Amino acid sequence: MNFCSHCGAPVEVRIPDGDSLPRHVCPSCGAIHYTNPKLVVGSIPEWEGKILLCRRAIEPRHGLWTLPAGFMENHETIVQAALRETREEANANVEIGELYALYDLPHISQVYMMFRARLLDQSFRPGPETLETRLFTEAEIPWEALAFRTIRETLRRYFADRVTGEYRLHIGTIEPPR
Repeated sequence: MNFCSHCGAPVEVRIPDGDSLPRHVCPSCGAIHYTNPKLVVGSIPEWEGKILLCRRAIEPRHGLWTLPAGFMENHETIVQAALRETREEANANVEIGELYALYDLPHISQVYMMFRARLLDQSFRPGPETLETRLFTEAEIPWEALAFRTIRETLRRYFADRVTGEYRLHIGTIEPPR
């Protein structure tokens, strides 16, 4: 950030009084501009034991597979965000279930929230950010062609939980590869 969004003056990076972290501060009007993590919200759509995946038509990770998910917008709930992203990426009609996975990615300032979801029909098709949509059995999941570690970890745990029939909330931190 170079300029204040309130008054247009150049900002400086410093620790404001009463704070403990460097922030963009406008010396002209005093506005403090906070930068916070982005929420990525999505679903694990299931139909008769199969999982709906989307092959990405955009960067990053163009051409690789993912669950329908994306950045939460202002003025929406996490459930609304999961529904919207599932519709945008897969044109899929789902019923959102319980929160299934919550992953912190502090190295890129993101938090992933993935919900279990039940596909209501098979009328899904690619949205503008998707090349292809497809239902996969566990054996068919393209593990080496999954776009993100968060998706790989979510699916790995999902299939393990399915064996026991007990789906629980998974919370963790995903660090950058070394």
